Amino acid sequence: MSTSDKFNLFSFSGKMKILHMSWIAFFLTFYVWFNHAPLGGVISESLGLTTAQFKTLLILNVALTIPARVIIGMLTDKYGPRIVYSSILFLGSIPCFMFALADTFEQAAIARFLLGFVGAGFVVGIRMVSEWFPAKQLGTAEGIYGGWGNFGSAAGAMSLPAIALLFGGEDGWRYAIGITGLLSLVFSFIWYKNVTDTPKGSTYFKPKNNGGMEVTSKGDFVLLLIMKIPMYAALALLTWKLSPNGVSMLSELAANLIYVGLAVLYVYDSYKAYSINKNIFKEEVPEIHRYEFKQVAVLNILYFATFGSELAVISMLPLFFAETFELSMVQAGLVASAYAFMNLMSRPGGGLISDKFGRKKTLLILTAGLAVGYLTMAMIDSSWPLVVAIIAAMACSFFVQAGEGAVFAAVPLIKRRLTGQIAGMTGAYGNVGAVFYLTVLSMVSYQTFFLVIAATAVLGFVTLFLMKEPKGEIAEIDEHGQVQMISVS
Repeated sequence: MSTSDKFNLFSFSGKMKILHMSWIAFFLTFYVWFNHAPLGGVISESLGLTTAQFKTLLILNVALTIPARVIIGMLTDKYGPRIVYSSILFLGSIPCFMFALADTFEQAAIARFLLGFVGAGFVVGIRMVSEWFPAKQLGTAEGIYGGWGNFGSAAGAMSLPAIALLFGGEDGWRYAIGITGLLSLVFSFIWYKNVTDTPKGSTYFKPKNNGGMEVTSKGDFVLLLIMKIPMYAALALLTWKLSPNGVSMLSELAANLIYVGLAVLYVYDSYKAYSINKNIFKEEVPEIHRYEFKQVAVLNILYFATFGSELAVISMLPLFFAETFELSMVQAGLVASAYAFMNLMSRPGGGLISDKFGRKKTLLILTAGLAVGYLTMAMIDSSWPLVVAIIAAMACSFFVQAGEGAVFAAVPLIKRRLTGQIAGMTGAYGNVGAVFYLTVLSMVSYQTFFLVIAATAVLGFVTLFLMKEPKGEIAEIDEHGQVQMISVS
């Protein structure tokens, strides 16, 4: 094995430099995206927010991420990760500074809504890493990218209260938030200066048409339209939570206008998808250029259950432990952080197992573990020893995050030129899952909440039997019209 083929985590040259630059960029987007969560109490006090208003900020923070991940995926495929990631880091600092300077709930709400697009940065690195690593190392590389980058939210929870205290006074939180924006701004230039979209001599394959996902059969086109519906449904659900039926941030009229707007947008989106894919209704796509969209659909459902449940569980776990075991919020926060800490090893672990034992087999095992993990969580009550409950939460967390790593070990192996869009749609489904699970949580007990997640994991396990193991090579056409074959196994 040549030096360039080796996977040396302590190297900072060639493909390893790209991996390290990518996870740092992702880390900073999550550091910025969740910078309000650990400072919630002081922010609420400083701006005079009610509990309902702060919860509204939490909803707004994830709202824009669903469409943003799809749009960023398209832009990444068209313009390349170098330009798109630097733009997200640069532009993301602006609403971050806006939030740091906010004096009213309305100003804070607009800034938090705009910050939702920072959460789409994850998609860009998936395409970047897939350009630099061979198929046999891709799961491990994507797992490290996802796991270490994802830790940005946990790092924020640990460091930002201390930074706010360091500055002191009632504006300490503003300086802490502002610093996250400054880091993002500075790194946007570092990223742009230090990366290239592909290794020297490699081709960056772009979609034939921009503005929507390409599919290669009529059946796949119908499935694409069906798989778009939950993303619009999640945005409608968020609107409902902000309407008079929820926290009353929106009037009945405004909410109804948004519902109509979402319906119109779905019709337009479907029309756009048809105009990009109308050739499949006239002639068959040659076998060599086909891919099966059901592969994407299965991965969407799995990410709904894995990352969707992670986002939901992280936001409720401290309260769950505090209420179940009568802990203080500080103790409960420390106990619950064990769930997030698993990300550092679990997600890379899932990718590594996927590289060694195959994509489908790994996903089947991890999804089964996910279902059992959440069934166990549903049984936890005050009669359990606390240490056993913590171990159960950490074991469940392993399957959740290793599952995320295994999903994104498969995403880049479906169709290279569409990797950004496939990652965008799959990533968006994670946020759709979070919206769904958090809405369920607002209506049912903790036990039922965990059972619902377990049921969706079982659904994911069943759909996995429709997935095919990526094997052999996929064909792409370069800018000179030449067919190039890319190994996916």
